[in-house]
Amino acid sequence: MANHNFINRLNRVNNVVSRLPNRAAVVAVNFSKERFVRKNWVDNSREAWPKRRAGRKGRGSLMVRTGRLKRSIRKLQVTNNHILIGTDVPYAQLHNEGGTINKTVTVREHQRRIARGRKGGRATVKSHKRKMDLTVPKRQFIGESAILSRRIERMIEKELKNALR
Repeated sequence: MANHNFINRLNRVNNVVSRLPNRAAVVAVNFSKERFVRKNWVDNSREAWPKRRAGRKGRGSLMVRTGRLKRSIRKLQVTNNHILIGTDVPYAQLHNEGGTINKTVTVREHQRRIARGRKGGRATVKSHKRKMDLTVPKRQFIGESAILSRRIERMIEKELKNALR
């Protein structure tokens, strides 16, 4: 009877261990998405994201205009030895690491609303080139973190303890 109980525990532990990489990836994805809510990065200490420029108040959260970046964070690769989470959004790295954009872009022809005093008419803006000189501050939301590692360790401990009961 004791041998049968030991084998059952061993099977439960084996099942838990096989699911741990996926569970750790879910914890990491949720940690990264939580950064958008808390507006900070947490490693050994909390680092609040820089505030937006003056004059842009009342326009919602800076990093969640459409939600595309936050929604795009997902598991990219999960093996027994490591997990990789990330995003395919082109501007993600710029926001995560900060940086400068210095280039000339082409603005397509588009319609623009005319000032209120003219009964709200529309005007056509012709296609033109525009020089971009933009510095984006670092607002990290993905990467290695001591707090994330501790969360994953606690999840592993809890899962293993439950399997050994």
